[in-house]
Amino acid sequence: MALTEYDPPERFVVGTVGPPGQRTFFLQARAGARLTSVSIEKLQVSVLADKVNDLLDQVGAPDGDSLTLVVGPADTAALDTPIEDEFRVNTLALMWDSERERVVIECHDRDPEAETEEVEGGQGGGAAADVPAVPAESLRVILTGAQARAFARRAQEVVSAGRPPCPFCGGPLELEGHICPRANGYRR
Repeated sequence: MALTEYDPPERFVVGTVGPPGQRTFFLQARAGARLTSVSIEKLQVSVLADKVNDLLDQVGAPDGDSLTLVVGPADTAALDTPIEDEFRVNTLALMWDSERERVVIECHDRDPEAETEEVEGGQGGGAAADVPAVPAESLRVILTGAQARAFARRAQEVVSAGRPPCPFCGGPLELEGHICPRANGYRR
């Protein structure tokens, strides 16, 4: 498995390229001159932001109070260039490192457990065989609670900055109109 790790990153953000309705989402980690960008689905970004917030809300201080985080100013800068994805995220993992009190986010291009793939036999039509697959690409980012909360806040803002929802059906409104199923197909 090829693993790229940032512990801690100077910057870990989500951003998009393209107009609403055709956006491509990216996670980007930077430390010094090292930059890693991975493409990700909008739904994955939304779920990750929600789960990071849930995790931080659940992590309690020794006295049972919720973890108090001082979050600095929001990072509203654009993604760093060049924006070339190392891989497309297929699997996400979110963990809490209780010893270091850090949030760990892992992104994989496929299930890291599946390191072999089954291929059919050669030209002779032999039986299928397990052969080593190409190693999974992975990105691991280790964040403080404040960094994780800031990431989640920006991720929620980026997701909600897309096309506005239709007030009737909730589907995305296009610039040229919207065929709403709740209006029996009439354009609004």
